[in-house]
Amino acid sequence: MTIACKPYRAPAWLPGGHAQTIWPLLIKPRPLPLRRERWDTPDGDFVDVDFLDGPADAPLLALFHGLEGSSRSHYAIAAARACKAAGWRLALPHFRGCSGELNRRPRAYHSGDSEEIDWVLRRLQAADGGRRIHAAGISLGGNALLKWAGERGAAAGAVVTGVAGICAPLDLAVCGHHLARGINRGYTKHFLATMKVVSAARLARVPGLFDAERMRRATNLWEFDDAVTGPVHGFAGADDYWRRASAKPWLKSIAIPALAVNPKNDPFFPAAHLPRRDEVAPTVRLEQPAGGGHVGFVSGAFPGHLDWLPHRLLHFFTHQIA
Repeated sequence: MTIACKPYRAPAWLPGGHAQTIWPLLIKPRPLPLRRERWDTPDGDFVDVDFLDGPADAPLLALFHGLEGSSRSHYAIAAARACKAAGWRLALPHFRGCSGELNRRPRAYHSGDSEEIDWVLRRLQAADGGRRIHAAGISLGGNALLKWAGERGAAAGAVVTGVAGICAPLDLAVCGHHLARGINRGYTKHFLATMKVVSAARLARVPGLFDAERMRRATNLWEFDDAVTGPVHGFAGADDYWRRASAKPWLKSIAIPALAVNPKNDPFFPAAHLPRRDEVAPTVRLEQPAGGGHVGFVSGAFPGHLDWLPHRLLHFFTHQIA
């Protein structure tokens, strides 16, 4: 099957990274019916995975969502619709606590959760008869996936055909501090609103898990990660977490076909800090379009559509992983 995809170019009627980030939320397509499976994890927790089914021999794409995302996120819905049209199958794993129900264990998820990525991918592969699958990640999910690919090196090729990271915050310190400045603080406020609610529910189950007052006072991602994400997941604090969980240092170790798409006007990741060609392995394809926002990629005449991103993923896995 030939899947065409031109380089991304933002429509003239939607200028600017902020508009291109927010507009997709207003034109989100209608979701397709998905089938949910609940998988028990080795540590006594669970992960919910939503599936778009299809023929057993159809390609299978695993798509990992971003911070506080889910199978209901606009990019996940667009991917499901594109996969259905192309005759592909789609698996949408939820990071712990993101499927609409609080997970059992004290831990949640984080940007460098490559062990969870590994477990999910291997289980998907085993359920699919041992065939290699395609894997992509959006934002946080893209960072975790690219980090996993770098850590595994050539061994990742036994599990997946290739990997794609879309708008991944490859340097968490750069992105975290950038989101604490100016108008970007609006995105942080949006994330913290839900993260604090879920964390408070987790704390009610496990008193003393973290400092509740520090969590409540957090006004940026560094403060939240220093109080909650870091200590809950075995890091010394936010600085240690951001350093150890960033995928950028691992990009030179990726030994399988990889795609990293990072728009230069992404409000989450300053263009000056995007990876250069000499900072990644020869197997990594860098695409840094002028526009797109943060996981926006709106195309077409007003009011636009969200087809470009899923078509880019299908094109990569169909034509560019040899």
